[in-house]
Amino acid sequence: MATSEYKVRQVRAKTHEVVDYDHDDEKPGKPLHILVPGGLIALAVLALIIFIGYQTFIEESLSQNLGLVLMGILSPFYVGGVFLFSYGYELYNIPRALRLTAIIVFVTLAAVVIVAVLFVVLTNSKGGGSSSSNKSSSRSKSGSSKSNTAESLFGGALAGGLSKNDSSSGGGHYNSGPVIIGGLGGRTRVETREVTKEVIKEVPKEPMPVTCPFCARSYVPVDFNYVCPSCGAATPKELIEESQIPKPDDGK
Repeated sequence: MATSEYKVRQVRAKTHEVVDYDHDDEKPGKPLHILVPGGLIALAVLALIIFIGYQTFIEESLSQNLGLVLMGILSPFYVGGVFLFSYGYELYNIPRALRLTAIIVFVTLAAVVIVAVLFVVLTNSKGGGSSSSNKSSSRSKSGSSKSNTAESLFGGALAGGLSKNDSSSGGGHYNSGPVIIGGLGGRTRVETREVTKEVIKEVPKEPMPVTCPFCARSYVPVDFNYVCPSCGAATPKELIEESQIPKPDDGK
């Protein structure tokens, strides 16, 4: 049984040693014929175990019982492939091959566990960040809707008060009070608008006195039934029209 002159960590020198040993026809055995198939088997089985673990614990498309059973079945094949690789790498030295097998399996298991834990932690942190952002956005939307509702109610109250002032006031000049005006970005500003309303009241005219053309007496025709109180003459038609009250339909 040949003994390697290099340690495991001296990868370049040890690999050249294995290749030279395989090409030397005077030495027994071909280590590359064991090393290469064992390495390929170990890599393929390891990839399959990682895939099953991903589907079981991350995607949850497989039940945990089934996933653990499949990984348990594939584990001996992985260990066997690693042992074949180590056996050829250590030039048929069984004790050193077993030690290298244990080191590789332990390192692989530790690496897989660390990567799985980090992946789960990062996934949960991203999910928590998105959920918290959704909650904050929903809270901001509800707050904005409440503020808009309050503004609309407040504006409605002001509009109602203004309309009451309009209906109760007969006319003149007055201030309508603060008016809420919505702005961009949920902001509001308060303005005071001055409203001027002019109301024209219809003021009736008093009857106009006329002068009697017969006795020159001044009197109001309607007060004396359109007869001159002095001479008893009837009031002429043109004087009656002159003293009459304007009708509302005239618009004057």
